[in-house]
Amino acid sequence: MSLLALTILFPLIGFVLLAAGRNKLPEPVAAIIGVGAVGLSAIAALFAGSNFVNSGASSQVVHLWTWFNVGGLAPGISLHLDGLSLLMMGMITGVGFLIHVFASWYMRGEEDFARFFSYFNLFVASMLLLVLGDNLALLFLGWEGVGLCSYLLIGYYYQNPANGFAAIKAFTVTRVGDVFLLIAMFLIYQQFGTLHTATIVENAHSVLAGDHSLAIWTALMLFLGAAGKSAQIPLQTWLADAMAGPTPVSALIHAATMVTAGVYLICRTFTVFEMAPEVLQFIAITGAVTLLVAGFAALVQTDIKRILAYSTMSQLGYMFMAVGAEAYQAGLFHMLSHAFFKALLFLSSGAVILAYHHEQNIFKMGGLFYKNKFLFACFAIGGGALAAIPFVTVGFFSKDAILGAVWVQGQQADPLYACLYWVGVAGAFLTSIYTFRLIWVVFFGKENTPYHEIKGVTYWAPLAILGVLSTGLAYFLKAPVEKVLNTAKIPAFNIPEALEAGMHSAEYTAVGVALVGLVVGVVLFAFAYKAVKAFASTSLGAGLANICRNAFGFDSLYNIVFVKPYLLLAKIFGRDPIDGMWLALPAIVQAGHRFGSARQTGSLREYASSMALGVAVILMILIMLQIVGK
Repeated sequence: MSLLALTILFPLIGFVLLAAGRNKLPEPVAAIIGVGAVGLSAIAALFAGSNFVNSGASSQVVHLWTWFNVGGLAPGISLHLDGLSLLMMGMITGVGFLIHVFASWYMRGEEDFARFFSYFNLFVASMLLLVLGDNLALLFLGWEGVGLCSYLLIGYYYQNPANGFAAIKAFTVTRVGDVFLLIAMFLIYQQFGTLHTATIVENAHSVLAGDHSLAIWTALMLFLGAAGKSAQIPLQTWLADAMAGPTPVSALIHAATMVTAGVYLICRTFTVFEMAPEVLQFIAITGAVTLLVAGFAALVQTDIKRILAYSTMSQLGYMFMAVGAEAYQAGLFHMLSHAFFKALLFLSSGAVILAYHHEQNIFKMGGLFYKNKFLFACFAIGGGALAAIPFVTVGFFSKDAILGAVWVQGQQADPLYACLYWVGVAGAFLTSIYTFRLIWVVFFGKENTPYHEIKGVTYWAPLAILGVLSTGLAYFLKAPVEKVLNTAKIPAFNIPEALEAGMHSAEYTAVGVALVGLVVGVVLFAFAYKAVKAFASTSLGAGLANICRNAFGFDSLYNIVFVKPYLLLAKIFGRDPIDGMWLALPAIVQAGHRFGSARQTGSLREYASSMALGVAVILMILIMLQIVGK
């Protein structure tokens, strides 16, 4: 069997074994199956990738069987490996394996341990199917699979009703995006006669050239599908609530992999978007607005995971801004670097949560620097990469490349991108502030909860590896990534020689503003925190904090516009008014029956009176008719 197929088959087998065993499997056995399945998948991916690179081919297709054949539509179960899917496969299996190892430590002692790893394995298999499928139908199957696993894992602690509601919310909002993706697939099949991805990419310029409005609608539907999965405005409200799941779930699904599926989809079908530049601009605007809204929201959160969730939303905004500026490779490299440092931050936060007896409020922690310097180092590296500290973190090399590309587009394509560049710079400023706030409060604030010692190789080894990958050493991955993306014909961003100096100045400006944000964070939270609390207690400060805490009220707006009307309709139609209308006829007959029965009294006097009244009424009617006739 193909090594490429084994990358999916191993976690799928792990899922079947764990699902069949469930509570019958001891924890060590379940951990070996769950972690081992993804480890074998990572090894298979390594060898498959090595063979592919050594072959010098631009792509490789492994046809397994035909899925179905209806009316000429015959999508196959075929796996497609090129530079883009190789990058995604390596990220999913590599980072996924490290998170599985950490989860075997983090979830120890939890009820339904095997159930957790069965969902985790199924997610990895679905995510690999999404990125390796050679047609949109197969991609959509994986797309729905990861959505299902996200729902199951967000609601893993289902005994708490709030977690169930969070899972339903994530499932519902992302399904809205999935409907748009389905519409895009219908439009693509109508125009191309196929869902084969390579054919779509190769022929988009010729097929969509004749109808610009259709190109716009197709690209827009694809983008809205991507926005739902990647938590971009207006479909972003689910991600923060998704933190109800166990922390390894937040690291793997809602930070490192699934939420980047939207970026992958746009880059995979980039030629469709090139036929609709207006949609590319809309994508860039959406990413910019999302990163700004998420940045303000992260400033005032108190839950450690929600802070990181909003930071994830913000970094995804940078990726969308990159692809909107046609800097696809910059966006994809930031996606890879983000997988490293955000997995590091989430797993580190999981260790912090366990160290403080499952406490997630940062203001109930404090003093961790003096208890666990390893966790501080992990947070410092991850936070530095998030804030794009220059040269020493991978975030600097990936995020600033995006801002530089957006600035270049603003100079040579559309002044709109110049405005978006400054929005991105403002987002970098906010990122530095809330990142410092998080680290300072947790590690140097007053200790409010007793510290619990944590240890174990399955705890520190994944963090150490991700920590190294989040430093500036990961810059050396940039050249190989660009090389494999070039083989996949993902366009490199063209920088005119005349704009190179200006682009570097724009990047340095972004770095400078981020460092200023760091200084502001130090001043506000290390030296002037009393003044911050005093401002927060004023009516203006409390109002602003409430707006930011609720992420500008999108949830409340959707509750008024969509949720309450839906519940009202559900209440009305739950009683089946149509069926009630048909019940009116037997009700009339029954009423007539009761009236007629009531008149059968057996009294001759009543019968005679009724007959006399009837005769009088008939005579009156006849007289009136006679008068009218004359």
